[in-house]
Amino acid sequence: MMVATCLQVVGFVTSFVGWIGIIVTTSTNDWVVTCGYTIPTCRKLDELGSKGLWADCVMATGLYHCKPLVDILILPGYVQACRALMIAASVLGLPAILLLLTVLPCIRMGHEPGVAKYRRAQLAGVMLILLALCAIVATIWFPVCAHRETTIVSFGYSLRRCRTGPAMAPGLLCSVTRGSPLLCQASKPKV
Repeated sequence: MMVATCLQVVGFVTSFVGWIGIIVTTSTNDWVVTCGYTIPTCRKLDELGSKGLWADCVMATGLYHCKPLVDILILPGYVQACRALMIAASVLGLPAILLLLTVLPCIRMGHEPGVAKYRRAQLAGVMLILLALCAIVATIWFPVCAHRETTIVSFGYSLRRCRTGPAMAPGLLCSVTRGSPLLCQASKPKV
């Protein structure tokens, strides 16, 4: 019983942290670092750019200027699709987290059978997996398509390693995708 409770709490916490990380990742503007010239020239001139879902930014010595991407009709299709996927992931997280709250062992809803909690845990797990798939597709698709348009110095760390900002996306997606199976496994009804 104690092991199942610990698994449920760990699954809930990792899923919640992953969902919050997806929201933070959606709002950042440093998904890819771009360069208008060759990489050595950009480093010497200290003129790099960054691109995100919501703005294009220029980083020069002591200056960080962002131009918001507000003209939806002239945005490339991949930016619009990645925006939609990340917003869908963020929105899917709220009902999933609320369902997970009702599944925790410390919360009882009347005299419901264990099967009802198990079904809610399964539904929340499926929602979290869909959330993670939406975010994974967006964090891979955006840098790949942006690379076709401009010279990219780095993929905003989203494909290589975890650092701050959108760099957290792979680690947070892993926490979301690992949290839901933990919850589903730990929430099996007692026979």
